[in-house]
Amino acid sequence: MSSPLLRIDGLAKRFPEFELKSVSFGLPAGLLMGLIGPNGAGKTTLLKAILGLVKPDAGMITFQGRDLAREGAALRARIAYVSDEPKFMPGVRLRTLKEVHASFFPAWDEARWKSLMADFGLDPQNKSDTLSLGQRTRFALTLALSRDAELLVLDEPTTGLDPAFRRELLARLAATLDDRRAILFSTHITSDLEVRADLVTLLRDGEVVFSHSQDALRDSWGVVKGGLDLLETDGSNGFQGLRTNAHGFEGLTDDVESARRRYEGRALVERASLEDILVLLGRRRPEGKPHAA
Repeated sequence: MSSPLLRIDGLAKRFPEFELKSVSFGLPAGLLMGLIGPNGAGKTTLLKAILGLVKPDAGMITFQGRDLAREGAALRARIAYVSDEPKFMPGVRLRTLKEVHASFFPAWDEARWKSLMADFGLDPQNKSDTLSLGQRTRFALTLALSRDAELLVLDEPTTGLDPAFRRELLARLAATLDDRRAILFSTHITSDLEVRADLVTLLRDGEVVFSHSQDALRDSWGVVKGGLDLLETDGSNGFQGLRTNAHGFEGLTDDVESARRRYEGRALVERASLEDILVLLGRRRPEGKPHAA
């Protein structure tokens, strides 16, 4: 794997009610990384730090091997961003908004923008305040994808988009990747990442739980499903998360092959999906007793 296009090293930021704790990972060019985690995990704080909207208390962010804290203005011109709820000046036609946006980027691709507008079903003559959330997101994507940016940062970009368009968008994003571009894609819709993401980074309580390839996750994480009697005899110390109900339990493991050997013939052991990991990670039954999920 090549050197990271984007590198986060020991990033920390403290707020009164939340702390980002020594976050580290790398995103090489040519890859799409999914950033997942429960609400309040620190995803938005991390993205804001990359974009220069939050000043870290510690750590370093490098882009193309250069320190973003020192050379941020020049480097961030190469980073395109789409927020979870794009906002534009009301009452302005999309064509005018595009012209203002494009004036800041010498490498603007007008032909690409027109093609994307047509593909996304948007009329340049429409005014911004007539658009739905999904249409505003589509328009924001046309601006980001027409800039020739090396890093595309997407914060919940599929919010408000229908499933068919989400699939089309992910295929389109994957097609833009090459040896100088990468995508950081934050989302709570884990199914969007199962097919297209090359890497997945999971944040929880301000910390990185893992940052691995999809292949590595499939090879290591699993879900054990069995009866409550197994918990009484085997215990639950080997699980990274546990959910129980009146009929049995689901236990999350980061060593699926070991779990297969341990529970052979006594429980069902399956590969864990990203949703399984996100939902089950860290869950514990209180005081060793089963509880209703």
